[in-house]
Amino acid sequence: MKSSERAQQIRGLTDRHNEWFRESIPLIASENLMSPAAREVLNSDLHHRYAEGLPGKRYYQGNIYVDEIENVCEELARDVFRCKFADVRAVSGTVANLAVLMALSKPGDKITAVGLSDGGHLSHAKMGAIGLRGLRAHNYPFDQKEMNIDPDGAARLLREVRPKLALFGQSVYLFPTPLEELRPALEEVGCAVWYDAAHVLGLIAGKRFQDPLKEGVDVVSGSTHKTLPGPQHGIITSDLAKERLETSLRRGVFPGVTSNHHLHSVAALAVTLAEAQEFGEPYADQTVRNAKALAQALYERGLDVLCEPKGFTESHTVVLDVEEHHGGAKIARTLEEANIIVNKNLLPWDTDPVHPSGIRIGTQEVTRLGMRENEMSEIARLMTAIIIDRRKPSEILPSVKEFKKEFTKVHYCFFEGEEAYNYPRLDGQL
Repeated sequence: MKSSERAQQIRGLTDRHNEWFRESIPLIASENLMSPAAREVLNSDLHHRYAEGLPGKRYYQGNIYVDEIENVCEELARDVFRCKFADVRAVSGTVANLAVLMALSKPGDKITAVGLSDGGHLSHAKMGAIGLRGLRAHNYPFDQKEMNIDPDGAARLLREVRPKLALFGQSVYLFPTPLEELRPALEEVGCAVWYDAAHVLGLIAGKRFQDPLKEGVDVVSGSTHKTLPGPQHGIITSDLAKERLETSLRRGVFPGVTSNHHLHSVAALAVTLAEAQEFGEPYADQTVRNAKALAQALYERGLDVLCEPKGFTESHTVVLDVEEHHGGAKIARTLEEANIIVNKNLLPWDTDPVHPSGIRIGTQEVTRLGMRENEMSEIARLMTAIIIDRRKPSEILPSVKEFKKEFTKVHYCFFEGEEAYNYPRLDGQL
């Protein structure tokens, strides 16, 4: 195949992907849609440029406007997250985590974190960033019924281990972390306290989840493309007026784990943060309302939705145990055949990450597309037709496509109502 044919093949596959998601119900808890205004600056000349260092202290020329963009982005971040310090240069959430580890720890230090099967993130595990930094990890006791850290057990662990760094944060984040209950133990140990807010960053911005900085956390990190509907990028914030900590975090980002920091993404993040100032509260509120409504509808239709006594969730995430329906891997693949996009997920009692018993659902993207509580009932009907009624995905697919036709525009942003799945392209063959 000629080079031009290969390139044309990629264009075609990209078009097919765009069309597939136009006709799909996107329920991955770690994804979202950027606004048209954010996409505009992402697709700019900034994509081609370099800017190592900090504004006014670059190692490259050509950064006159880049410096202004980055300064505005950090100013917006400090305002949206109600904090004193923000660094917007990390190119992903995991890179932000590595930068925090560079700043607050050294190889051989002890760290406490949530275990993978309990909803912790891969970067919090020995096989991820923590292991790469050479830290000794200890996992908090976890309350499976509450789907949260066991405060009493975690306090005992902290006092016993006396970690250098206490990390909180999850990929399965149903309820706020019991930071207030753990504060006496954390203060007694005197460790640094770090919160990975990747999944709930937009809910924090919208004042719909706990504000970890106001609950005594030293540093917050996160990716910027989940409940915060921005580009795939990272951020670090802090509320401590400590020059030494700020210097350590800055150096952790650069030269610690980044060189150039993807300037087009910083611009897109700035636009996203400006939109969060304007629309963040109603968006976060509707996202959580939708998660609760979807959980309730799935539960009423006979599925095992976790934490029913607690109202299922206080975030964008809903978790189902589908082991009796052939498990999370099977169900996720089957739903995908009907254009319903979820992911398999470990539950606390699982040991096999390839064949877990759970699936994880997020409502942040369908909310971004304008869906509300009534649409959550319809999504539950379509899902249970496959999972419980054992209808073939091919029988449900036409209904999914018809349903999705009404929800292809972006909401809670500037230029609201613009098409979400239109991307500029050249006409003709290469």
